[in-house]
Amino acid sequence: MPLQARLRAPLFQRPCLLAPNTSSDLPSIDRPNNFLLHSLQSLWRISLRSNGFRSFCNPRSAKPTVKADVGEEEGEEEEGKTAFAKLKQKIEALGINSDSCTPGVYDHLYCPKCKGGKSIHRSLSFHINRNWSYALWRCFNLQCGWAGKVFADTKKAYPVVGRHGKLTSSWPLTMESLRLQMLGNELLAYFAERMISKETLERNKVMQVAGDQKIIAFTYRQNGHLVGCKYRTIEKRYWQERNTEKYLYGLDDIAEADEIIIVEGEIDKLSLEEAGYCNCVSVPSGAPQTVSLKEIPSPEKDTRFQYLWNCEDYLDKASRIILATDGDVPGQSLAEELARRLGRERCWRVHWPKKDEANSFKDANEVLEYLGADALRDAIDNAELYQMQSLD
Repeated sequence: MPLQARLRAPLFQRPCLLAPNTSSDLPSIDRPNNFLLHSLQSLWRISLRSNGFRSFCNPRSAKPTVKADVGEEEGEEEEGKTAFAKLKQKIEALGINSDSCTPGVYDHLYCPKCKGGKSIHRSLSFHINRNWSYALWRCFNLQCGWAGKVFADTKKAYPVVGRHGKLTSSWPLTMESLRLQMLGNELLAYFAERMISKETLERNKVMQVAGDQKIIAFTYRQNGHLVGCKYRTIEKRYWQERNTEKYLYGLDDIAEADEIIIVEGEIDKLSLEEAGYCNCVSVPSGAPQTVSLKEIPSPEKDTRFQYLWNCEDYLDKASRIILATDGDVPGQSLAEELARRLGRERCWRVHWPKKDEANSFKDANEVLEYLGADALRDAIDNAELYQMQSLD
């Protein structure tokens, strides 16, 4: 078979590769677990380092633990009582009633700032650690978002007021601390209208925030562990957990993939899975309006595309990268910025099918919703080698 014909072999004929499911909090869907390697694997095994990347790590050495004797334990008990008194005083000064709270768990209280909103519900998630050294809180009322942290051993409290639930202090990322729960019928119906099945949502652990407001939560995971979360309302308002490292959405699905697909949004990643492609990830943030005319910054300064550096080990394994970003100008700019960093010689570009004589469909979900899975597969299978395209 000619080389070009081999390159055109439909990706859909290759079974999906799923990373091992290390988390058992949600059911998963069985998929085949082996890839047919692309014919150019040996030629295009290109490291991100050859495109300006260099690795950087932050090694941490474990600290030895020393068991306390009886005298030390008594001293720690006295310190705990002192910490309790100091912390309780500071909490009450903020208007938070912690009398019913249990250290080590997350309690739902009335927020002293918004009073629970119009529905007057317990929107404040409040947590005191077990030794009473600090407390942290967060209001999940979308119109409030009051959050902060206070320490027992300092004179200053650190409340942080944010909008739309954005948190600017440290916060442990757990399903409980983020108040996440399974999708309800209303949001399941919302996704069904967009041709996204319940099974796909469950496998990707798409959740919703507990409460009266319908807020979708796309959980970002690495090796099965929660590392970030992006929120979306039905009205297309977006925000993310702050002070978290940025990663590609669906990272575990490309852990061993030789070919990967990159899209511009979480729903597009889910749409590709409905068409049979599990080897797909989404960028965590929006597209730039234009392509930068400057040289690619160093990893430390390339903040907008930090997620690429954080996923370097995963991307290095891919010999073929299909850029299936949106078809508008920002989407094209994003594809170019990604290709600059990943290496154009291993990038392929998707052209979405025509909607009419003047317009094309915008993204993967639009194609799935209006034309179906077969049309979406055709668009992916007919991606063009990036270097062959005109970038004018």
